Amino acid sequence: MADETKRIEDEIAKAREELAGTLDQLVVRANPQRLAQDAKGQVVGLVSKPPVKYTLIGVGALAVVVIVRKIFS
Repeated sequence: MADETKRIEDEIAKAREELAGTLDQLVVRANPQRLAQDAKGQVVGLVSKPPVKYTLIGVGALAVVVIVRKIFS
């Protein structure tokens, strides 16, 4: 009976350690600063791709032309 009690106590201690580790991982993953940095990195990576980059440049140039034409019309 004592062996069984010791085994159960050991399993509980192991489960607590695993839970503590899982909670630590969740704290790191849910850190708002880290989430913001990850999102920023993804956006920068997407915008750095040539098709997206040149499309944005074209849209910006078109916007400038339309604004200049409105001002001088």
